[in-house]
Amino acid sequence: MTATVVETTTVLTAARQATARAVDHLLARQDKEGWWKGDLETNVTMDAEDLLLRQFLGIQDPGTTAAAARHIRSQQRPDGTWATFHGGPPDLSATVEAYVALRLAGDEPDAPHLAAAAAWVREAGGIAASRVFTRIWLALFGWWSWDDLPELPPELIYLPRWAPLNIYDFGCWARQTIVPLTIVSAKRPVRPAPFALDELHTDPRRPNPPRPLAPATTWDGAFQRLDRALHSYRKVAVRPLRRAAIRSCARWIIERQENDGCWGGIQPPAVYSVIALHLLGYDLEHPVLRAGLASLDRFAVWREDEKGERVRMVEACQSPVWDTCLATIALADAGLPDDHPALVRAADWMLDEQVYKPGDWSVRRPELRPGGWAFEFHNDNYPDIDDTAEVVLALRRVSHPDPQRVERAIQRGAEWNLGMQSSNGAWGAFDADNVSPFPNKLPFCDFGEVIDPPSADVTAHVVEMLVALGERGDPRTQRGIDWLLAEQEPNGAWFGRWGTNYLYGTGSVVPALVLAGIPTTHASIRRAVSWLESVQNEDGGWGEDQRSYRERAWVGRGESTASQTAWALLALLAAGERESECVRRGIAWLVETQRPDGGWDEPYFTGTGFPWDFSINYHLYRMVFPITALGRYIHAQPFGAERQGT
Repeated sequence: MTATVVETTTVLTAARQATARAVDHLLARQDKEGWWKGDLETNVTMDAEDLLLRQFLGIQDPGTTAAAARHIRSQQRPDGTWATFHGGPPDLSATVEAYVALRLAGDEPDAPHLAAAAAWVREAGGIAASRVFTRIWLALFGWWSWDDLPELPPELIYLPRWAPLNIYDFGCWARQTIVPLTIVSAKRPVRPAPFALDELHTDPRRPNPPRPLAPATTWDGAFQRLDRALHSYRKVAVRPLRRAAIRSCARWIIERQENDGCWGGIQPPAVYSVIALHLLGYDLEHPVLRAGLASLDRFAVWREDEKGERVRMVEACQSPVWDTCLATIALADAGLPDDHPALVRAADWMLDEQVYKPGDWSVRRPELRPGGWAFEFHNDNYPDIDDTAEVVLALRRVSHPDPQRVERAIQRGAEWNLGMQSSNGAWGAFDADNVSPFPNKLPFCDFGEVIDPPSADVTAHVVEMLVALGERGDPRTQRGIDWLLAEQEPNGAWFGRWGTNYLYGTGSVVPALVLAGIPTTHASIRRAVSWLESVQNEDGGWGEDQRSYRERAWVGRGESTASQTAWALLALLAAGERESECVRRGIAWLVETQRPDGGWDEPYFTGTGFPWDFSINYHLYRMVFPITALGRYIHAQPFGAERQGT
């Protein structure tokens, strides 16, 4: 035998052993009800805003405050700042919010850790340079003037759906946040501040130094002047109209509260909805607010630190449907029998989570029958296209005792996804044709994406689903394929909207295109392979830093991670590179970095809420994607095709 054959055989044997350990580890983490959920780690603004909310509502709890403060302190960098992702640069808004939260927890401003933070904030421009959301939180306590914030009139709720900047022009996450904020903006509440924050201003006598407007001929300048006009409108607004608009906003909010008390299954809409309704006279014991506050408590992850003290981290969201469908795909592709009890339990749970009622998506698709899946435990208003595609792919891999029930669910989910295709042939995450250019121009929208345009990763998953269902020849599938081919970057990669970044996009698109019949010899596939080979790290793995969303030098570059190495391998395996040295080294890296318990360490953030602005570390990604890649390598079936009937 040649050395290469020996090496390949050795790697294959090691891969089988690593896969067996990983499968056992993942099976042990399944809930008895059938779902999986890893922690969804973001940054300390979630914890800081939770403490600010409790301060605003007067429901501070010493134990919760102390535990949250321990987590916030543990995330502080040596220079006194806080970042928004592991190893990232300091972030001004996160540092301001963390500082204020620790002051609320009793830390003294002259303590070394806070003094260092305050000094850095001043050097970075002070509170005035922080994002709008940070300054809104500070305005709630008089630490910032409401006059110096963008105006959000509640009359926005009355803009017709064809008008620019109507609420349905915003992505669902932004829409759910903006509507309650219009009430907060109209009411302009101020609670007594427990201390001053002069140390966070460059000049406490002029906390908001005047800045010149952008030229009126630019979008920024036009919207800055619109904001000034809205501030003037506030003074002359017709009071009966404003009161009616506020009531309409409140009704809109309450109608969208989920059965578990949350709004959209995510933290920002929930906290602002609670504040808005409380300002309108809803008592904290009112069922709506009591359920809302209880839902926020369920976002808390409690643990003990090395000293045995309790630590509390707040998740921005929870991802059980996403985690469960990805875990099901991973285990099936790793060779678990398709009738294994764990897979059947997972399928049962996913089937029960299918959404059968209209949501905000139906504003643009009023005739479309519901049938999608959401990301969270409870989110009937906002099922998403990505989860629906992956759930269908997962269900296809399970031999269920009631196959007709599964087939009905799959067909209805596929029908809904097809109906959510945007006019350009691709798919966004939550809405169809949510592409207005105006929302991102608003002075208010200085933090992350506020629209939901189609993306390569979501479109690839839908194409993969459609092909798995035998819809390769459907013209709508072909339009998706054509869009993907046109979206390839000159370097051979695809942009990753919901995962970091080009590694995720490429790892999603290449398997879908090959499954859809694009030959592995096609120029697009070969360019993708060449790019992946060019960005492989010296250690054999792949990694990409969140900074790739802003700086081209970081594209495809970063410390190797288990999930991103797996994404690269999924693309290479699909492209027919199983026997290549590149794949062998990648598989070897996964084997060599596996922990004895079968898992992998992954402190780096490889997920995104908003590219660059809001990064996510999905704690289950380090399990599900390596298992999928290892399984497809071992079985030489790039897509689990034998499980899908293709």
